[in-house]
Amino acid sequence: MKAGELFSKTLPFVWAKLLLGLATVLISAVLFAILFGIAWLFKTESVTGIMVIIWLVAVGFVRFALMHYFGYLVKAGHIAVMIEAITTGRVPDNQVAYGKQKVIERFTASNVFFVIDKLVSGAVRQINRIVGKVGSLFRAVPGMSTVTSLVQFFVSLSLGYVDECCLGYTFYKKEQDAFKSAADSVVIYAQNWKALLANAAKTMVMAVLGLIGITIALTAVFGLLFSVFSWPGWVTFAISLLLALAVKNAFVDSFILARTMVAYMEVAPTTEITYDLYSKLSGMSSKFKELLNKGREGLSAPVLQPAPVLQPASASVLQSVQPVQPIQEERPIFCGQCGAENPQGTKFCGSCGARIGE
Repeated sequence: MKAGELFSKTLPFVWAKLLLGLATVLISAVLFAILFGIAWLFKTESVTGIMVIIWLVAVGFVRFALMHYFGYLVKAGHIAVMIEAITTGRVPDNQVAYGKQKVIERFTASNVFFVIDKLVSGAVRQINRIVGKVGSLFRAVPGMSTVTSLVQFFVSLSLGYVDECCLGYTFYKKEQDAFKSAADSVVIYAQNWKALLANAAKTMVMAVLGLIGITIALTAVFGLLFSVFSWPGWVTFAISLLLALAVKNAFVDSFILARTMVAYMEVAPTTEITYDLYSKLSGMSSKFKELLNKGREGLSAPVLQPAPVLQPASASVLQSVQPVQPIQEERPIFCGQCGAENPQGTKFCGSCGARIGE
């Protein structure tokens, strides 16, 4: 499925994101009216300055609360539906209900999704930071420091949507632990970052131009409207920027997510994971190491089965029971690289990823 088709067929989530953004703007406008109404009553610059600070802090808190809780849940449902559309070629009839169901099935509780999202985004940022530092080798060349700084910024911004694709992979690999799938998705990104960067470069340009264009258009419209009420110019710009961010988060970001998700899922299913990358990425990223450890904990957690109901045995049955032979305990094998203990039959070390026996 093409990115444009994927975007158009998942518009219910786009509208949901827009409503969240508009709710942020509405609450910010109400807070502005209340706080600056108080400042107008006192008519002193000191009170006005205090109200400005309170308003900015309140707007930041409202935006964080709405976009980082409800926004995360909407994003998770959107990603789940996108993965279903990409892998099967069809979109569920009731997308919102389907997305909610898949998020509950995959993560059980919303706090699990928040933890995985934070670990994946942190791991991707740390890896991107190291990738961006490749150009630091040329800082000794006069005039190259500015260029390398722009390259690092470019890499970070361009690959800013990869963490959401990694979360999408957890829905694709639904048969295994969510933390394990998330760790695998980061490894897949690390193996294919060059190919993904080429696609991300185009999306980055679209995001920047989209935000600038929307902000300029809204500032012009609200500038004319607010001039009637003689409101200061910074208020016009602040409200316009909040509206521009709402439109960008809903439409521009969703389209870019569709493009990046399609590109990621083109390489993810066919990528053979290189096991030595687990140890390398653990050394590069503390967040990835934590994610990998949680995945191993999930794999090693015992599955409790209900105890069978015992029936009274007859004497003949008891006589036919043979004595239980002692079970021979399998001796563990140890990794030659790091010395970690592994169960019999292990091919790769569970601690460093090295091949056992080399």
